[in-house]
Formats: sequence, C-alpha cells, structure tokens
Amino acid sequence: MAEFFVRRPIVAMVIAIIIVLVGLISLSRLPVAQYPEITPPLVNVSATYQGASSVDVEQSVATPVEQKVNGVEDMIYMKSTNSSDGRMSLEVSFEVGTDLDMANVLVQNRVSEAMAMLPEEVTRQGVTVKKKLSFPLLLISLVSPNGTYDDTFLTNYATINIIDELARIRGVGLAEVLGGSITEYSMRVWIKPDQLSKLGLTVPDITSAIQQQNVLVPAGQIGGPPAPEGTEFTYTVNTGGRFETAKEFGGIVVRSNPDGSQVLLRDVARIELGTQNYLIKARLDQTPAALLQIFQLPDANGLDVAEQVLATMERIGERLPDDVEYVISLDTTKPITEGIREIVITLFQALALVILVVYIFLQSGRATLIPALAVPVSLIGAFAVFPLLGFSINTLSLLGLVLAIGIVVDDAIVVVEAVTTKMEEGMSSREATVAAMREVSGPIVATSLALIAVFVPVAMTAGITGRLYQQFAITIAVAVAISSINALTLSPALAALLLKPASEDKGRLGRFFDVFNRGFEKATEKFMVLTRFFTEKLVRAGILVAALIGGLVVLFQVLPGGFVPEEDQGYVLAAFMLPDAASLQRTEEVMREVEAVIAEFDAIENSTAVAGYSMLSSTIQPNAGFVFLQLKDWDQRSEAKDHARNIVRRLNAAFAQGVKGGVAFAFGPPAIPGLGTGSGFTMMLQDRSGNSPAYLAEQTAAFVSKANEHPAFGQAYTLFRTDVPQLFLDIDDAKALKLGVSLQDLNTSIGAFLGGA
Repeated sequence: MAEFFVRRPIVAMVIAIIIVLVGLISLSRLPVAQYPEITPPLVNVSATYQGASSVDVEQSVATPVEQKVNGVEDMIYMKSTNSSDGRMSLEVSFEVGTDLDMANVLVQNRVSEAMAMLPEEVTRQGVTVKKKLSFPLLLISLVSPNGTYDDTFLTNYATINIIDELARIRGVGLAEVLGGSITEYSMRVWIKPDQLSKLGLTVPDITSAIQQQNVLVPAGQIGGPPAPEGTEFTYTVNTGGRFETAKEFGGIVVRSNPDGSQVLLRDVARIELGTQNYLIKARLDQTPAALLQIFQLPDANGLDVAEQVLATMERIGERLPDDVEYVISLDTTKPITEGIREIVITLFQALALVILVVYIFLQSGRATLIPALAVPVSLIGAFAVFPLLGFSINTLSLLGLVLAIGIVVDDAIVVVEAVTTKMEEGMSSREATVAAMREVSGPIVATSLALIAVFVPVAMTAGITGRLYQQFAITIAVAVAISSINALTLSPALAALLLKPASEDKGRLGRFFDVFNRGFEKATEKFMVLTRFFTEKLVRAGILVAALIGGLVVLFQVLPGGFVPEEDQGYVLAAFMLPDAASLQRTEEVMREVEAVIAEFDAIENSTAVAGYSMLSSTIQPNAGFVFLQLKDWDQRSEAKDHARNIVRRLNAAFAQGVKGGVAFAFGPPAIPGLGTGSGFTMMLQDRSGNSPAYLAEQTAAFVSKANEHPAFGQAYTLFRTDVPQLFLDIDDAKALKLGVSLQDLNTSIGAFLGGA
C-alpha cells in the first residue's frame, strides 16, 4: 500500500486534506463545555398549597405526586422538598444521556394522573413541570443606581420586558426572575377587620364581590349576522372589563343597602399596587435589585448561549428607562473560556516543543517537516468523529489531544528514520521509502493497535467516572488511528519527495549539532552502564520493580483522593441562616452584615445577596439567605491570598467575627457544573420504618455529629428541620356550626387575614 502512495503522492495529500477539512468543519460546529456532559438530566415538578405547613404539603401534595411519578422510564431517583411556605419541589433525576424532552413529557403524563388526588387550591394554581439545571449559567441584576425605582418596579419591568426575549434564545432552558410569579405586580387588598365587623360583612362577601365584578364579559355584536335586510354596519360591543387601577378596585360594590346606600371596597380595605408576595429581597452590592436567572439546556453550547444572552442584553440596555442599568453579576462561562484558552495555548506550546525536539534529533529541516505536517493532521482529524460520538470541546478532550501529540509523532519519526537508514545504504529516496515501508508497516499498525487497546477500555468504564474520562480516552485512540493512517499514506509520500541524502555540511547549526551529539553519546553511555547494572542480574531488576511498586502503593495511600480537583472558577458562594422562625426583616439585617464583610475584599468584583431564599435547599425561607460572589478576573488576582480557595477561608474567618445575628459561611461552587450546588458532596438519609419526622431529625443530628468528628470531613451540616416554632390554631368546629358560621367561610377568613389565601 505504501508503494502506491509513493508513486502517487497527490492521493496521500488529498486524503490528508480531506481529513483536515472534515475535522475543521466539525470543530466549528462542536459545543464547548468545561467537562463532558455527565450530569443526570433533571425534571422539576413544583406546586403551591398556600398557607399549608411542610407536613401538610408532604402528605397532601408531595406523596400523591411521588406515587405516580415513581418508576417513570429511565428515572434513577427523585427528591422532594416541602417548605413551611406551602411549596413543594420535586426533582426527578434521569440516567445520563436520557432525552430530556422525552423525560419531561413522561413526567408530565404521570403528574396529570395525580391531579385528581390533589387539593383544589393546588390544582387551581397549577402544577408546573419543567426541565431544570441545578445551577444558573448567568445571573443578571437590574438596578436603579440613583434609587429612582424600587425593587418591585425593577422586578416587574424585567418580567414584562426582558424575560420573554431571553427565553426565546436558542439553548436557554429557563429564564426567570428569582422568585418567579411571587415577585410580580399584584393588586393588594388589605382588609380592615374592624370595619368589616362594624358593617356586618365577611371576607367571603368581599371575595365574591371582586370575583363577580372584576370580570371580562364578551358582550357580543350589534348588526352581526343573521341580521335584517339593509343592515349596513356591525359593531362589537365592549363592556368595562377587568379593573386595572387601585381606584377602580376601590369602586367595587361590596353591598347595596335597602336605603340605596352602598358599601364600597375602599370603605373596608386599603388598596394598593404591590407584589403577589413579599418573601424575597435581592440586592447587588448593597443596592436593591431584580435578579434574573438564565439556565441553559443540558445539551446546549454554554459559551454560545452566554454570548447570545449578553448580545441580547446589550440591545435591551439601549431602551432601558433612565436610571435603570443591568449588570452581569455572575458569569459561570468565564472559567470555561479561560480554561479552554489555557489548554489551547498548551496545545500549541507542546506542538512547538515536539517539533523542536524532533529537529534537534533528526538535524534536518526536510526530515522534521514530515512529522510537523503529520501531527496536525492527526490532531485536527480527531475532531471529525466528535459529532458522531456526541463529544464536545472540553477540558478532557483537549487534554487528550495534548497527550496525543507525543504519541502520534512517533509513527512519522519511525518512517523518517527507516527511510534515512535505507538512503545511507545508497538507495534513492523513492527506493529507500518503498524498502523501508515494507519493513515498518507491520510494526506501525501493531503499535497503533496496542495503544488503542490501552485507551479503549477506559472508555468502557461504568458510571460517571467512565463517562467523564470517555472522551479523553477516545480522543487519544482516534488520534492514534489517524496517525497510523498518515504513517502509511502521507509520511512515505512526503519522505519520497522531501528526503535527500545526508550532507556533511549541517549549515549554521553544525557546531551546535556536533556538541549535542557528543553530549548525547556520553549520556547514552552512562545510561547503558546503569542499564547493564540492572540487566546483568535479574535480582537487581526485580528489586527495582518491587521498589517502584512499593513507592506507588505508598503514594496512593498518602496522597489525598478526589473526584475532580477543586479549582478557582472565578466565583464563590455564601449562605447565611438565622434561628428557625426568624422574620425576613431580621434576615435582611444579617444580609447587610454579610454585605459589609464582603465589601472589605478587593478581589470580589460584585456580590448578589438574596434574603428569604436558600439555593442549598431550593426553597423560600424567611430565615435564610444566599450570596453569589463574582471574583475579579484571574490576571487581577495574582496573589495567593486572592485564590478562590483562600478567599473562602478568609471570608469564613471574617463572617465569624463580623456577622452577629446569624451564621454565615462561604464555600466553592461544584467542581462539575450541574452536580450539586456547591463544593463537597451531598448524601441522603431515608427513614424506611415509617417513623415521625422528629425521629428522622434526631437520627440526622446524630449522623452529622459523628461525621464532624471524622478527620476527613471539614464540615458536615443538614438543612432538615422539624422543630421550627409554629402556632396551632384550635378551631371548635361544633361551636362554629352551632353559631351558624360556615366552616368554609371561617377557613377562608382565617386564610385571608393571615396571608394563607
């Protein structure tokens, strides 16, 4: 086969060009990510049972939904979180590689089966099923620097004018204002109980009046067909429709008296435009803000999605009202961009060093040109199979290419050395190439198959670890395979064209090469002395091998182990908690203390703090808060103290001193985006014996206590709470009925006055 390409070198070059072109076309269309896609796809089911406790939500909402969703196709596990604000969040995790759209449809079908068993209040508000990632790609903060607008206006403006445009971007899985619909504008009707009592009215009277009068009634048409002969016009009849202002709501008639007087809504209530709930407060660098979260689809190109979002926000920024600005307060694509850039630089550096080393040893520009051309063909050609295998451009696949440089160059060197040896015997370059390839073709194929056999089993490793290193191993195997093809096609063709008999004149570098050759010969002689020492007696070689194996065993036991090294990803996270049942006002005070501590760190570019929300549990809690900390770029944080790991340590020390009203702690982001919400790992305890939540809490506390005593754990904690202080309202149903009070009206009134309706 090699003789064919020696006679027709253009065919070999065309094959190489085709390999490069296909590789470049594939490269331009490949997604870019930090790591291979190894995170289990998630589908989130959320519902709200307004005013219910966490136990009530678990029993009446979570349990029926879980019973139906359990066992859906390709599901690996599910986890529900029920909070005291009446919210249920069920996360259903699927096998890696599952089609997320199909998983979403299957879960939706199962949830539909459970709808009939849910309380009416839950079905009325709706049960949401949507694809989800556990951590946002971008955070965008909308602020009013001069305080012209409050956070309520900013949140509503973002909901109406920004979110829809961002959600349409290809690759965006979810774009939302933090808190969702609870932060949207709503008409608030604050009832005055004393006035109701004085006028003999009840909450159901007000509810009924609003429902009857705040309606859009399609009145119909005048002159519509069928109509009398001669009808010349048709008019659509409009009625008043829904109310829009507080004044219009105030004019709702609650009761008409026999004397002609009327009780209006404004007589018994204070009406204002506010938000649906007041459960969350967000701030950017101590300034009130609206916080937008952008989540990407699991199979989307994160860098491309982020680029489109930034371009869209730049366009939206031109039409923002005066004194309204947007800030990209967290960009998780920065470490991806920087990491890929560093690896690409390393790739070119390694390629240059390999070519330099080859030139120094071959001492011929023509001979060096052959591996210098063969190596890029092998590396670029490897990208051609990426789309077929579902691979992406990521840290591990590029590292595989860096390692492959030193492997694939060997085949070309073998060809060059073999042809050079034949030419020294007096053959022409063409004859020497044909003769050399008859001798080395078999070894080239054998060594390539041996190398492929080493890396392919790595790709077959089961679990997340196997999927993580699959692209690394396959990338090297493909590069080696293409290298062997080049060694049998392109390298002999180039050797026949380029190689010339060795000349005594080595040019300007002749003196350097002479010195190098003498030094290398001396080093070789000393190495051979050492080699003979171990090969003369088998015992010596055995002792050396045993020592090496023993050293490896010791290193494996001494060195710390881990899944993926914790790196500086350009941002860190923090959380703060107050005692159970602490109010949102107290949480805001602690948030200000946390922000004051953060402001002392020059390495932090901006901080986005949220009171009333915990990303650790993905629940809205009045006694919890969360902070996203975007660090300055790496070139602005050259000192060791400004490394993300050290910033976390310094923050924790500062929080211990500066936060008095609660507990605050900082931690790093997850090593692999999508696997959790922070560094470290998470585990679940299950109570399979049917005991009470208090029993599970007791066992959990004991487990955490033991874990904290273990030297391998820096800190273990749980967010599970069953002893949150609550008030029990004991209603005497029999007495209420005896007094002629409807139980439904009684429950509605309690819910309205206490915010549960």
